[in-house]
Amino acid sequence: MILRHVTIDCADPYGLATFWSAAIGWPMSEEDEPGDSEALVEAPAPAPGMLFIRVPEGKTVKNRIHFDWMPTERTRDEEVERLLALGAKLHEDHRAPEGPGWVTLLDPEGNEFCVERSAAERGL
Repeated sequence: MILRHVTIDCADPYGLATFWSAAIGWPMSEEDEPGDSEALVEAPAPAPGMLFIRVPEGKTVKNRIHFDWMPTERTRDEEVERLLALGAKLHEDHRAPEGPGWVTLLDPEGNEFCVERSAAERGL
């Protein structure tokens, strides 16, 4: 089997897909438009895409699954600042004074995701 998409329930598929497309640099499907009931952020092969689907109910509890992102071109702290400027919100800051740790952010609809230190910061 191949994991084709990670599907995320939301109120505004196009709006949330636009945020994630800008956040991770993957393109949105050219078929999607504002107001559509679903929107796709296309991942580079072989990674699964991110499919956003409109649902009537809002998010009410902590996600049972979330993304952990590791920057490739910036430090963790630079990436956090960039994502905040795109519309993410700070949820929990787990950075330690000596450098390790991660930051938990919320996307525009309140879904949690984490930003870890880059490979360079980890000495990899």
